[in-house]
Amino acid sequence: MVAGLACLTLTSCNDFLDTVPDTRVYLSNVEQLQKLLVDGYMSNDYSLIGELSSDNMVDNTAPDKSGMRYNLTPYEQFDDQVFAWEDVTLSTSSDSPYSVWNACYSAIAVANAVLEKADQFEADGKTPEAPLTDDDRAKLKAVRGEALLIRAFHHFVLANIFCMPYGGNNAANQLGLPYMTHPETEVKPEYERGNLKDFYENIEKDLQAGLELVTDQYYKIPRYHFNRTAANAFAARFYLWIRDYKKAKEYADIALGADPASNMNPLWRRDDLYSSEDHVRANSELTNPSIMMSISTYSVWSRRPGSRYGCKDNAMGATVSGPGPTWTGSHPCFRNMLFISGSQDYGVMFFANWGELFEYTDKLAGIGYVHMMRNEFTVEETLLVRAEAEIFLSENEPAMLDAAVADLKMWIDNRDDCVNKSNVKTELTAGRIERFYTGKPGYEIIKDMHIDEVCPVNNYHVTEQMVPYLQCVQHFRRIETIHKGNRWFDIKRYGIELEHRIGASRVERLTLNDPRRAVQVPYEVWISGMEKNPRTETPVNKPVDPDTYQLAH
Repeated sequence: MVAGLACLTLTSCNDFLDTVPDTRVYLSNVEQLQKLLVDGYMSNDYSLIGELSSDNMVDNTAPDKSGMRYNLTPYEQFDDQVFAWEDVTLSTSSDSPYSVWNACYSAIAVANAVLEKADQFEADGKTPEAPLTDDDRAKLKAVRGEALLIRAFHHFVLANIFCMPYGGNNAANQLGLPYMTHPETEVKPEYERGNLKDFYENIEKDLQAGLELVTDQYYKIPRYHFNRTAANAFAARFYLWIRDYKKAKEYADIALGADPASNMNPLWRRDDLYSSEDHVRANSELTNPSIMMSISTYSVWSRRPGSRYGCKDNAMGATVSGPGPTWTGSHPCFRNMLFISGSQDYGVMFFANWGELFEYTDKLAGIGYVHMMRNEFTVEETLLVRAEAEIFLSENEPAMLDAAVADLKMWIDNRDDCVNKSNVKTELTAGRIERFYTGKPGYEIIKDMHIDEVCPVNNYHVTEQMVPYLQCVQHFRRIETIHKGNRWFDIKRYGIELEHRIGASRVERLTLNDPRRAVQVPYEVWISGMEKNPRTETPVNKPVDPDTYQLAH
C-alpha cells in the first residue's frame, strides 16, 4: 500500500511538472485581440492625487478666516501625505500613486501584447487558426490604432503625475520615465528613466500612428474606446501641453465638428434628478452627447467628503459656488446639483463628477466594487482646449481672439441654459472678460501664471492683452473639471504657485520650480532600483505663529 501510494504521488507530481507554468492568454485570432483591448484602459483613478495636490481642496483642520477649525480625520492616512506634497509611503489602496502607476503600466502592457501579436499575424499572413482575410487585415489596422493610442495616452498620464511639467526648450534636461514599447520578458529588469523630451516625442509618435489607423467601425460602444473623436481630442490636449497651438486647434476642430453647441452636456436642463446617484448616472449615461470617451475605474474618492479635506472656502468659491464674468454668487446651473456630507462647513461636492457607481458582487451581503466613471474627453473640455490655443494664436492672428471669446461664450451659454436660469441673461463679451479678470473677484480666482517660464518655446509668449482671457480659460477649466484631478495638471503647466494651510499652524508652499510638482514614484518602484524624483534636502515646512497665521488668512 505504501509503495502504491508513493507511485501515485510521484506520477501526479510528474504530470504537474510537465505542464507549462504560463498563465498568459494565447491569442489565436483577431477578435481576441479586439477583446483584450477592453483591458487596455487604466483601472484606477488619478482624481484624488490631482485634487488633493491642487487648490481645489482645503484642510478642514486649518482655521478659516473666522478662526474656525474642525477636528476631522482623513479618510486614509496617505491623504495627509498627498495634500502636503510629501512622498507617499502609507498606502497601496485603489487611489494611491502606486495603484495609478500600476494601472497605467498594466494598460500599456496590454497594448504592447496586442501590438506584438498583431505584428506576428501580419508578418505570417495568418493567425494560428486561418490565413488572414481582407476583413482580418482591416480589423488588425483598427486594433493597432487603438493599441497605439492606449500606449500614448497612459504614458501621457504618467508623465503628468510623476514628472515635472513639460519644459519646452528645456525638456531634454528633465527626468522622464521608462517608455514601454515591448512586452516585458525578464524577471527583474532594470529601466532607465531617460529625459522628458524623448518621452514626449515617443508619445507623439504613437499618437500620430494611432490617429492614422483608428476607426469606429468595429466598436459596439465607441465611447468606451479610443474612437476617432476621442483620439483627436487627446491630440488637441497633447499639443496644447507642448504649446504647439496650431496643431492643438487643428485637432480640436476635428474633434468638435461643425456644431459643438448641439453636443454639449444636457445635465443642466434636467429637472428629474433627485439623488446624488441620479446625477452620477445622468452625467455618464450613453445618451449624453458630450462624452467622447469614458473609462471605468475603481476608486473610493467619492467617500471622502465629511473627512479632513473638502472643497470649501476659496476652493469652493473659485469653482462651484462663486462669481464669474457673467454671474454673481453661485452660478444657477449648480443649484440643486451640489451635495454635502455631514455639514456644509466641511465642503460641498458636485456629485455628477465625483460620485460612485456600485457594482454588487453579493447584494445580500452588500459587497462589491466601487466604480467611478471618468469622462476623460468631453466636448466642453475640448472646447476650452481650443479657446486657449486660439488665445495664443492671436499673438500673430488677432482675429483668433474673437474665436476664443466665441468658444468661451459657447461654454457658458450651455450652463446658462439651465432649469434655474434667470429671465435676464448676461452675454459673455470680451469687455466683460477683461473687466472681471483684471478686477478683484475674490476667492483667489485670479492666479499668477508663469507658462513662459515653465515651458519656454520659440513661437509663442504671453502678452499683456492675453492675460485676462487666459485667466478666464483657467477659471472655466477649473470649474469644468472639478473633482476629476485635471486641475493639478493645469497648475503644473501654467506654473501656478500654491499654498496649503495644514492644521493649526503649518503652511506648505509650492513654488514655481519646486521638485514636488512631480509626485514621487511609488515606494515599491524605487526600492526596486528605479531612480527617484529629486527632492530638496529641506522642504518648505516651517511652523508659523497661529495668531499671525489666522490674521493673514
